[in-house]
Amino acid sequence: MSRAGDHCCEEPNHRGDPEGEVGDGNPVVVVYTLAQAIGALKAAARAGQPVRLLSAANAGVCAGVGWFSALVDAARAAVPAARCTALLDCGDQPGAVLAAIRIGVEAVIFAGRADVARRLGEIAARHGVGFRRTRPAADLDLIDDFFASEDESAQHCAALLERLQRSR
Repeated sequence: MSRAGDHCCEEPNHRGDPEGEVGDGNPVVVVYTLAQAIGALKAAARAGQPVRLLSAANAGVCAGVGWFSALVDAARAAVPAARCTALLDCGDQPGAVLAAIRIGVEAVIFAGRADVARRLGEIAARHGVGFRRTRPAADLDLIDDFFASEDESAQHCAALLERLQRSR
């Protein structure tokens, strides 16, 4: 088992969407800051398009489940017209998943052992928390714009949403 700080925000080994783990079909935006989350929701509201906010890899372990929950709540409060879902990556740490379930995080990713995942998935389902074994592919990852303002983040997300709209 790894220590919490060992894998903070590193790219995990669990990428893709295997059969049986269907997402909501909305564009996936990886956010690292409140400004990025608000920017993504501003772009989504302007476009009339829901988005899925995805945490950094292992953010539930290194940043904490409370941080992500507060980030999503604050972004939603700042842009109430936006529609979004949110997904917290808890790496391979069952304690982070349980903490996320306890505080009511909308959905989690757990990349640990399959037997543990089955049990955590059952617990999550009982509490109405979405549960995944893999990270969805990101349509936009804002890591290179960590210090971007809300408006800069909104511009990046708006460009993504326009591009996706044109490709349909």
